[in-house]
Amino acid sequence: MLSDMSSLLSPPTVFLTVGVAFIFAAALFAYMGKVWVRFRGWVYRDKEPRRFWAEVAGCFLLGVFFVGYFLSKVWSH
Repeated sequence: MLSDMSSLLSPPTVFLTVGVAFIFAAALFAYMGKVWVRFRGWVYRDKEPRRFWAEVAGCFLLGVFFVGYFLSKVWSH
């Protein structure tokens, strides 16, 4: 069990793990209707829709970037 956890945190698998976590977080924030913004606290979809969707999109795109980086590392070997 412990060796399985360490393999998830070894390069390049860590990029896939982080990417999937960011994509999951973006989906969760969109479902909840609020997103945590560092130094500002919670931003709600009803009160600030433009800022909310910008943060959700940023989180999603960061996840896609990490998954893409993982795939580029895997396919380059």
